[in-house]
Amino acid sequence: MAHHHNHSAYNKLVERLNRHPQGAPPSELLTKILKILFSTKEANLISLIPIKPFTAEKASKIWKLKLSETKNILENLASRALLVDMPQNGNMIYALPPPMAGFFEFSLMRIRDDIDQNALSELFYQYITQGDDFAKALFTEGQTQLGRTFVNESALIDDNVLHVLDYERATNVIETANQMGVSMCYCRHKKEHLKMNCDAPMDICMSFNTTAGSLIRHGHAREIDKKEGIDLLQKAYDNNLVQFGENVQKRVNFICNCCGCCCEAMLAARKFAIMNPVHTTNYLPDLKLNNCNGCGKCVTVCPVEAMTLISANNPAKPKMKKAHLNEEVCLGCGLCVKSCDKEQITLKLRDKRVITPKTGVQRAVIMAIERGKLQNLIFDNRVLWSHRAMSAVLGAVLKLPPIKRTLAKQQLKSAYVNTVID
Repeated sequence: MAHHHNHSAYNKLVERLNRHPQGAPPSELLTKILKILFSTKEANLISLIPIKPFTAEKASKIWKLKLSETKNILENLASRALLVDMPQNGNMIYALPPPMAGFFEFSLMRIRDDIDQNALSELFYQYITQGDDFAKALFTEGQTQLGRTFVNESALIDDNVLHVLDYERATNVIETANQMGVSMCYCRHKKEHLKMNCDAPMDICMSFNTTAGSLIRHGHAREIDKKEGIDLLQKAYDNNLVQFGENVQKRVNFICNCCGCCCEAMLAARKFAIMNPVHTTNYLPDLKLNNCNGCGKCVTVCPVEAMTLISANNPAKPKMKKAHLNEEVCLGCGLCVKSCDKEQITLKLRDKRVITPKTGVQRAVIMAIERGKLQNLIFDNRVLWSHRAMSAVLGAVLKLPPIKRTLAKQQLKSAYVNTVID
């Protein structure tokens, strides 16, 4: 009976994770991951908390525990980076982050001995990298994704500088953040445990604002100032790392400095390229091939294999190659610009501007609508029967045939996108 109870607790936790727009497909691998991170009691308790941020008082009522005991549990979970805690008007607000970008990464963003990081790394690799279900659910469901690519600002020419918007610049995220931390790269740390990591810098994962505050407070990130942040960004540029960050215009919470061999987002961009799993920048490489000698440096540096070499069709030199760009795959990061010794690559604006949600709330609502999970955000108190019933009704609406469902989603977007969650 105890074994059944334990498994039930983790099943309920999985169900709770999947009410969020960024879910985690059920599997035995996921259950094993959660058993390393959460105790059975914690799994039961976390399965009951709302999706929206909540207070200790609210959790105490839901859990039917004394407030003092509830606060101790919440503080312990936040100290292990399983919850994010945020001071607000003299009170502490808590939220359960999604697995990614969230508590999966946080578990490997520093060296720690309270969990088996080696076992976690192997499980993450099997669940996220070798399997398809998690990456597909995270990166390919719906049109609005978790993250976006930032353009390498050193690759911009004068004309482009006039068009680039503030929120498109990683430097602007650094300069406007009220707090900033740096941690160990989850992806490369995971690969290090598997003896598969590259030699790119490890301590270069950036967090900002409320997420940074929580990670810094509990020792999962080191607080840095804006100058060191800019220096780290330059270090990332020097090591040909791509900036992949939160897909919002305001109050970005993370920017990862990614390599093509370890980063989950870059691996997904190659594996599921046709599904556009990662939002691009508003730029594309413009190849001026008159002097291209086919050296292949742009091919080597591209993290998503958007650049290849093809025949130059030169009768005098039949083996000569030239660069070729697959625009459908390209992230528009600009790494290829710097790699070209002959300066035959510049950046140009895409024909159609990429739309970026203004805030995290707006992105969450749009993602929920696109994934058929809006009811989970509107009716967020699972303890009340009435909320569960109303959730089921709205869930049925969102599962209508395609044409009717599209009309319903369009109406929901216009009505709720800025107002459904306060």
